[in-house]
Amino acid sequence: MNDRNPEGASRYGNQELVGDDVVHPVVIKHPLSGRKALYVNRAFTLHFEGWSVEDSKPLLDYLYQHAARPEFTCRFHWREGSIAFWDNRATWHYAANDYQGERRLMHRITVAGCALQAATA
Repeated sequence: MNDRNPEGASRYGNQELVGDDVVHPVVIKHPLSGRKALYVNRAFTLHFEGWSVEDSKPLLDYLYQHAARPEFTCRFHWREGSIAFWDNRATWHYAANDYQGERRLMHRITVAGCALQAATA
């Protein structure tokens, strides 16, 4: 278990399988739309390459707060028969536990895609 990432540690049982050398760009170019997208999240991003965790924290916190602004969010309201799809390359997903007393049945699939590329200026 990766003690450096306490948020993700309780949710992901296989963090020990991921090496410490996983690096990805902070801003990607979406392979289909060509638009830039932030590619960081609290559960997996530990620090910027070449920066310490402590030095990275203020900027990462700013980016997380920016991405969570109301104008960038969508609240999906489940109804019987609902299906939801999202693109993990450009979408954060947060499963709100708002179905108290109800059974949640979920089937998750991953569609193969292409490698992500860093956005250029």
